[in-house]
Amino acid sequence: MFESPGISYATLWPVLLVLGVACAGVVVEAFAPRAARFNTQVSLALAGLVAALAGTVAVGAGSSLGASTGEGALIVDGPGVFSQGLVLLVSLGGVALFAERRLDNGVSAFAGQAAALPGTPAERTASQRGLEHTEVYPLMMFAVGGMMLFCISGDLLMLFVALEVLSLPLYLLTGLARRRRLLSQEAALKYFLLGAFSSGIFLYGLALVYGFAGSMSLAEIGEVAAEDGSSPLLLLGIGLMAVGLLFKTGAVPFHSWTPDVYQGAPTPVTAWMSAATKIAAFAAMLRLFYVAFGAEGDIWRPAIGVIAVLTMLLGASFAVVQTDVKRMLGYSAVAHTGFLLTGLLGVQTDAFGSTQAVLFYLTAYGFATLGAFAIVSLVRGPNGEVNSLDRWAGLGRSNPWVAATFAVFLLSMAGLPLTAGFIGKWGVFAAALGAGQWPVVAVAIGSSIIAIFFYVRVMMLMFFTDPREDAASVVTPSYATTVVIALSAVATVLLGVIPGPVLSLLVDAGGFIG
Repeated sequence: MFESPGISYATLWPVLLVLGVACAGVVVEAFAPRAARFNTQVSLALAGLVAALAGTVAVGAGSSLGASTGEGALIVDGPGVFSQGLVLLVSLGGVALFAERRLDNGVSAFAGQAAALPGTPAERTASQRGLEHTEVYPLMMFAVGGMMLFCISGDLLMLFVALEVLSLPLYLLTGLARRRRLLSQEAALKYFLLGAFSSGIFLYGLALVYGFAGSMSLAEIGEVAAEDGSSPLLLLGIGLMAVGLLFKTGAVPFHSWTPDVYQGAPTPVTAWMSAATKIAAFAAMLRLFYVAFGAEGDIWRPAIGVIAVLTMLLGASFAVVQTDVKRMLGYSAVAHTGFLLTGLLGVQTDAFGSTQAVLFYLTAYGFATLGAFAIVSLVRGPNGEVNSLDRWAGLGRSNPWVAATFAVFLLSMAGLPLTAGFIGKWGVFAAALGAGQWPVVAVAIGSSIIAIFFYVRVMMLMFFTDPREDAASVVTPSYATTVVIALSAVATVLLGVIPGPVLSLLVDAGGFIG
């Protein structure tokens, strides 16, 4: 007789709330008048995220933390709940950026009618009528729900389902830019095709691991691997599953979608996706490698080390030669993936180990990248955003506050002292050194020096270069975007000067449980 699995709604209601808000958003699109959809969708998304964040905090502080539910399919432990909260915080900023309408003559950054071919009368008509896609809010909420599930997935099947739930909306959001629509659609197609291949490879690896262990549970897979030792079936499965997760994080050689998508997607989508996706992907990767494949660490750590080295060197080196600020930040994101993989090589402990180091790095990177892309959306010319670095020359003279804030985010990404990025890099480097991975750390330090060059180059361009005749200007945003930028900058500085509270919170969260 079939018995339904026991589900702890007391611990899962924040995730269910987000998914419920997403479904409600679909209903709003179907029945609400067009004029009322924007305010309704924004209010619904913000209320859902705030309530889910409050619920996540309550779950994290409650006695139910550390429990498994859904017959072990979901594990509500400290690192998982922390990652969920971080995803929700970044997503609140994402909704604010999605709702920005002051920068582009009263309309958002999203296409008025995605079905209309670029350059056709239908597209011009949609633009003249001021139409916009409010479907982006339920799409975003579905992706956030998938990310939250990804962070706490305790078995292989749930990992795959969550991966698809978070990925499919991102493919659509990438192709909805109002301006440069062909570039946006090209980026969406590349993202979709590469994502489909990686999902297929991930699923094949999942099947092999299940064939080896006879179980979908990550904890049970870890127990079987510890008892039976290495198996070709298990090792091949680990490699194939790693491909799917490394694609989602943008690691070399699965990085080719990253700069193209960062450049082509609407900038609010880039800002939110670059932070939230990386948080969810690394939370899932940490759980998979530590809980299910921890016994095979001697085998997968050298492979991940090689990928980390290649990712850091290629990301930093390619960023140096970029002339487009969004592509530069895209290759910078590739390099940061390498730094995070360096932390993955460390030893998991209940004190401040690799899990805590990677999660703190994700916190620092999330705020910095969200704020940096928010500022990119403000720098404009007659035809919309100006992403050419040459036209950013002199920006620090005409708009010193905006340029100085952007410099704060760049300094944090470079990992300089008194910023969150410095504490984040110190943590992952220390965790890797504790596991004897000094060659990888040496490459990471060298890559950081290369990264400092292109970050400082942008600052030199803004503050110490004469502006061109066609120099870009800064458009005053709405209060929501201003708040996102200000809070991101404050968090970036505070986490660098006073990191103690967050570090203590991560230590109290402990490690992953089986």
